[in-house]
Amino acid sequence: MTAKVILNPYAGRWQARERKDEAEQALREAGIEFDLEVTAGPGHAIELANQASKQGFNPIIAAGGDGTYSEVVNGIAQATDNDGSITFGVLPLGSANDLVDNLNLPLDLLSAAHVIANGNVHMMDLCKVNDRYFDNNAAIGLEPYVTLIQQRITRLKGSVRYLTATLMGVYDNPQWEMHLEWQGGEYSGLTTLVTVGNSPRTGGLFFMTPHANPFDGLLTFVYGFMPTRRKILSLLPRTMNSGEGSYVEHPSIHEVSSPWLRIHSEEPTPAHADGEIFSEAIHDLEYKIFPKCLPILLDKNPFVN
Repeated sequence: MTAKVILNPYAGRWQARERKDEAEQALREAGIEFDLEVTAGPGHAIELANQASKQGFNPIIAAGGDGTYSEVVNGIAQATDNDGSITFGVLPLGSANDLVDNLNLPLDLLSAAHVIANGNVHMMDLCKVNDRYFDNNAAIGLEPYVTLIQQRITRLKGSVRYLTATLMGVYDNPQWEMHLEWQGGEYSGLTTLVTVGNSPRTGGLFFMTPHANPFDGLLTFVYGFMPTRRKILSLLPRTMNSGEGSYVEHPSIHEVSSPWLRIHSEEPTPAHADGEIFSEAIHDLEYKIFPKCLPILLDKNPFVN
């Protein structure tokens, strides 16, 4: 069958546009028959993946970064009612490439194309928050609050911009009164963040749900409350640790696994899914997991010993 390749030229801060020919050459060298389309703006990859699914293209390949992967997955899931009939593949052209790193996929385009050509399918879990699917991570509270600050900063770039936004967010010290309910438990009280992971790493550096596994059929989420700026700052370096010494070991931070999570926030909170803000002010969220419903092209499942 012919593959549909959906390329986001903005990925990697417009580097994907410059690497389009390189991506096409890698696919040809790997012996893949494909049709490539370039997205025109935010949300366009959802539309293109939806159309491609209905037109019979299989697999559908996302060429871009984590936002592109997420949009393509949403388009496939919407078109197929999440029935697992369309295989998903990745050509990494983004800057963070969290999904690629979590799944131990190669960053080299020719190697990534060979993974696609080899045709080894593994059934990965897919998550959903309200009406939006996500493959890697979603969050409310401080995490998307910092993202909104970052989007308003125009004079700085790269890691300096993100660090500045983080410090500004911590200085504001936003807090939300929330009620969380999940299978076998609940929590009511002040909350600094809630982050929900299908995989451990997000944001290029941060292991916000360090024990998440995208093949275990469960959401892994972390919630907690840190009352002071000093305490929040003291935990930040530990979010970059996936093993012993992780921030989830702090007594005020809790990591839980459950097939579902419902949240009501008294104060409106921003929310993101796979790094994309889908609401700047929301009160009610419902997270679900759909086990083993996303066929993804991998040479090997890195979460199996």
